[in-house]
Amino acid sequence: MKILLIGLSHKTAPLAVRERLTFTSTMLRSALTHFDSTHPQAHLDDVREGVILSTCNRMEVYAFVHRPEVARQAIIKFLSRSCDIAPTEFVDHLYVCEDDEAIRHLLRVASGLDSMVLGEPQILGQITEAYEAALSQGATGLVLSALFRAAIHTGKRARTETMIGVNPSSVSSVAASAASELLGDLSLRNLLLIGAGEMGAIAAKALMKRGASDIVVANRTYRNAVQLAQELSGKAITFQQLSEAMVRADIIITSTGAPHTILNRKLLEPAMAERPERPLFIIDIAVPRDVDSNVTEIANVYLRDIDSLQSQADDNVEERTAEIPRVELIVEEETNQFLDWFCSLGVVPTITDMRRRVESVRQQELELLFNRLDLDERDRQLVEKMSHRLVNKILHQPTTRLKKEAAAGNGVAYTTALRHLFALDQGKQERKN
Repeated sequence: MKILLIGLSHKTAPLAVRERLTFTSTMLRSALTHFDSTHPQAHLDDVREGVILSTCNRMEVYAFVHRPEVARQAIIKFLSRSCDIAPTEFVDHLYVCEDDEAIRHLLRVASGLDSMVLGEPQILGQITEAYEAALSQGATGLVLSALFRAAIHTGKRARTETMIGVNPSSVSSVAASAASELLGDLSLRNLLLIGAGEMGAIAAKALMKRGASDIVVANRTYRNAVQLAQELSGKAITFQQLSEAMVRADIIITSTGAPHTILNRKLLEPAMAERPERPLFIIDIAVPRDVDSNVTEIANVYLRDIDSLQSQADDNVEERTAEIPRVELIVEEETNQFLDWFCSLGVVPTITDMRRRVESVRQQELELLFNRLDLDERDRQLVEKMSHRLVNKILHQPTTRLKKEAAAGNGVAYTTALRHLFALDQGKQERKN
């Protein structure tokens, strides 16, 4: 059995590809059923467990599989069907890792080493959410649950034991700075927030710190717009009122979960025609993108998307870069610790069979002894406990050493020898015959 990772990120794929391979929360719940072995009709070939990590910068599928090549092809077909994109449009951007490489990669991601903004904290929360989603859908089991718990632990260690997470600039702060440079005093500007999600709220708050106070929130679910507007001391509107709001807006933040663009040149031109001399700064932090790039063909419209903003979020980068070696040591330590546990899983059936064989002998000998001796209940319990302790002490060293040898890559040789010495397969062969 292997741990398999198939994914793409900002390092291997442009935004135009990444936005087509994203999973909304609804899509994710449905997709994860394909990794649940209790749904045999939908289950992916050769996949025992699965977790999907989908963010604006990456889409990664972690799976516990029997035959990696068969599972790889099944997962690529699954991604193609789920996201309605031909494999030829994304396979060249994929990276594929197994076992130690996959483990190390996830732990580096959790530590912020693989982020566009070095050390950014959001990824740790996103990994936690991905794991919890898989757990709730029955998609993850013993192995991937342990792996993701190890990743979360590693990410926390990296941020508490090093300075990797010290004041990394966020997309929101970069956007706010860019808005100030273009528009000047933000206290005189009108802000329109489209979408009531967390990222949009964070961006709006960053602009509020720079003086923005006239805030309008639009969302398809009006009550969510009302709730966020109250939090921001702003005003809520329906989507039907967007056209009027765009006429007044100086800054538009879009952060919806729409699978397609919601703003384009055709929709925006009428609004700009009513205020041609006033610039409009659009901050699109959604993936998939909310705003068609053709809006920049309109005079006085300026657009920044997630990639252009993140590429500038590099404050304190030298200080955080200096921490990379320390974080890498933590990642390596946690990777090796997980690998020791993972490799030991291969010898667990042999350890179980060995204990079962010895326990059978113990029970047989106790029965013979009790039939020959006239012992009261108290003495029987004493003999029972003594024999149980004796078995545990005898098996402790072989069990511990077998796990250590497995971690060192010698598991097959030692389990083969142990199974032969204890005749662990003899009963199975007799049952077959």
